[in-house]
Amino acid sequence: MSIERIVFAVAGGFILISLLLAHFVSPYWLWFTAFVGANLFQSAFTGFCPLAIILKKLGKQSGPAF
Repeated sequence: MSIERIVFAVAGGFILISLLLAHFVSPYWLWFTAFVGANLFQSAFTGFCPLAIILKKLGKQSGPAF
């Protein structure tokens, strides 16, 4: 699995989990959803993604985006 697929899977999982937490626990979890979305948005333009850097150091195979 490439870095891009891992990043997308983790981001999607975080968004779904935070939406569930916002619904069942507290609406303040929507701030975490916004943070993940903003990070995805900025990485589309800058190419900077903290998770991608960590995965590169762990030896994961990079694809064309990161």
